[in-house]
Amino acid sequence: MASTIIGSGITIEGDIASDEDVVVSGTVRGKLSAREGVVVEQGGVVEADIQGGATSVAGSVTGNIHSTDRVDLQGGAKVVGNVKATRITIADGAQFKGNVDMDV
Repeated sequence: MASTIIGSGITIEGDIASDEDVVVSGTVRGKLSAREGVVVEQGGVVEADIQGGATSVAGSVTGNIHSTDRVDLQGGAKVVGNVKATRITIADGAQFKGNVDMDV
């Protein structure tokens, strides 16, 4: 499966919409919408609302996350915002400030 990759030296300001997975190693400000999954890698920064499938965060997200599947906050992740998903995991060492809605 193909992925849209936002590399570590890239900053995007604006709305992003993708029909495939989105991997963020750089910085995104605006709105991020993916039909498939979203991965925010360690060092990746998202200052935007995220909407998509399975979402994994190892970097930093400031904004709400709405997943049609699951949200995984890895160790070292920092999330400030509300999460709506069918399932959520928060690993030891992750920071999370917000509300969780698991109503399907």
